[in-house]
Amino acid sequence: MWSSEQTAVILLTIECLDVGLITLSKAAMRRGMSDYVFVVYSNALAVPVLFLCSLLYHRRRSPPRLTTSILSRIFLLGLVSCALQMLKFIGIGYSSPTLASAMTNLIPAFTYLLAIVTRMEKLDLKVQSSRAKCLGTIVSVAGALLMTIYKGPAIEFASATPPLLLLNHRLLWFQSKWIIGGFLTAVAAFMVAVLLVFQTSIIRDYPAELIVTLISHIFATMQSFVVSLIAERDPSAWRLRLDMELIAIGYSGIFVVAFRGAVYAWVLHKKGPVFVAMFKPVGIVIAVIMGVTFLGDKLHVGSVIGAAIIALGFYTVIWGKAKEEKTAEDIAGRGVNSSSHRVPLLQNKSTEV
Repeated sequence: MWSSEQTAVILLTIECLDVGLITLSKAAMRRGMSDYVFVVYSNALAVPVLFLCSLLYHRRRSPPRLTTSILSRIFLLGLVSCALQMLKFIGIGYSSPTLASAMTNLIPAFTYLLAIVTRMEKLDLKVQSSRAKCLGTIVSVAGALLMTIYKGPAIEFASATPPLLLLNHRLLWFQSKWIIGGFLTAVAAFMVAVLLVFQTSIIRDYPAELIVTLISHIFATMQSFVVSLIAERDPSAWRLRLDMELIAIGYSGIFVVAFRGAVYAWVLHKKGPVFVAMFKPVGIVIAVIMGVTFLGDKLHVGSVIGAAIIALGFYTVIWGKAKEEKTAEDIAGRGVNSSSHRVPLLQNKSTEV
């Protein structure tokens, strides 16, 4: 369907869309939007879009038969999706889009660890590439912890902050909910890794990506609706307002939840979960720019240092992965060459007989 270069461009586009969603949702929450209701409406809007895409794709080819075992696994997949979305947006409400995007840098490390546990990836500490991936995982986690527990002074771009306001800001830091937001977004990052690995296992057994994505979002809509009825006590929160709230829901349901879900399902089937997770850390750069530009968020020293450490760990993992694939290609190439040299000898022997 797509080449590796096209797939990379599409995944980068999705990361841009995802960061845009984080910024829009934060802006809508500041105007009073409920994060619980936001998850319900976003998934509900994605369902008809995915249903139409599934009808168009399967109008000439029938999907495989859906068994009870596959359906129960998709139900659990929808539950994971519902949980991670709620944790993510609640965490964004407590912290900032920059911190939420920084925590997505943990996804490649978490995904790699889960892929090892599920035997989708191999671990051999005697090999340099495996050691690099393990070291990168540890460094990424350390950087995320630093961003969560240390905020640091703000970095001013335009005008200097008056000393009194800066002092008040530092005092208010101890009363802020930054640590809670960092913890929730870190847990959401782990849940994304669980989702990628679990969805890959389902699609390998049931190779109908759009059907799996559609059914999982139907379940996620129902599950998030039940949770929202319990958690959201204000009936007025369910009323849509013709402002930033409606824009955020429409953007999320169509351009992020539906489009991202369909693309991820296909790439997971073809490339595996680690390949998808590799592109997550790109969002931190976009998030910093959008958060400072559109939301007026302050860029803090702790965020810069932590993001740099996470990026170092991420690229260490990527280097190890690339070296591993290069080694596998070299081994496969030597195998092909050796077999091609043997063929003429066999043919000559058969001719002599």
